[in-house]
Amino acid sequence: MYYIGIDLGGTNIAAAIVTEEGKIIRKDSIPTLREREYSEILKDMANLCLRLMEEEGLETKDIHSIGIGSPGTADPQNGILLYANNLKFKNVPMRTEMQKYISVPVYLDNDANCAALGESVSGAARHYGDSVTVTLGTGVGGGIIVDGKIITGSFHGGGELGHHVIKMDGDRCNCGRLGCWEVYASATALIRDARVAAAKNPKSLLLTLVDGDIQKMNAKIPFDAAAQGDEIAQEVVAQYIRYLAVGMVNIINIFQPEAIVIGGGVSAQGENLLVPLREEIQRQIYGEDQLQTKLVTAELGNDAGIIGAAMLSKIYK
Repeated sequence: MYYIGIDLGGTNIAAAIVTEEGKIIRKDSIPTLREREYSEILKDMANLCLRLMEEEGLETKDIHSIGIGSPGTADPQNGILLYANNLKFKNVPMRTEMQKYISVPVYLDNDANCAALGESVSGAARHYGDSVTVTLGTGVGGGIIVDGKIITGSFHGGGELGHHVIKMDGDRCNCGRLGCWEVYASATALIRDARVAAAKNPKSLLLTLVDGDIQKMNAKIPFDAAAQGDEIAQEVVAQYIRYLAVGMVNIINIFQPEAIVIGGGVSAQGENLLVPLREEIQRQIYGEDQLQTKLVTAELGNDAGIIGAAMLSKIYK
């Protein structure tokens, strides 16, 4: 039997046929065109799945289930997307709509939770029973896996790790709160701080590496400049890692996971990020205990959410 995983995004819908072991054998994507009615979007999603099946020579009887990872708050038990702001979806019956076109079981969960499950099943956390995946991108996403299960709380919205406050009365987050971890630990935050530092210090390598145009700044450049000895860049990176560590220590103190998987664009720094991050976490950790949680970078990239979505039937039986 095969599984279909879908990553529903605000820009694109990606889908793949996945094996029992979590290996993608065929994948494609289409534009979401999110301003449309949800029924039109889900029809296109179903047609994408059907096309992949046809290209792979599969029939409905060969598909065990379909899993959908979506932004927002999902009700996995009833297959309803309760709310997704960037899609303008509210109380959308995802399971019912998809089954109009493909008569197989359909499962649903938050996209960050699916990414965490994907890393747990066949990625960086596959050797750990309990893990937390944190994605550092435009925002900070998170997913919590305990004994192979996604932890979302009683009302389906748990795991929003980017929105715990690390700085009282700090900068305003897109969610409306002040001082959220996302405001300080996202790739967006790193880029913002690097731009400010470059503008204030025109002799810094930060400005040189973007050819004098701070709008070209990305999350890689501060690390590159810091590695070349630029003191301004080193300060930017050190501050970013301190903020990142505050949230990581909170996660470790609350959940005591075997591993934290770090994904998103910033994770491409690998040990350049992890070595100082481990040191900073060790300085902050509760009771000065020895850090036992493993910090690892994600392995599956953009496929994590698709693979995790495909595996949802294994945890929501």
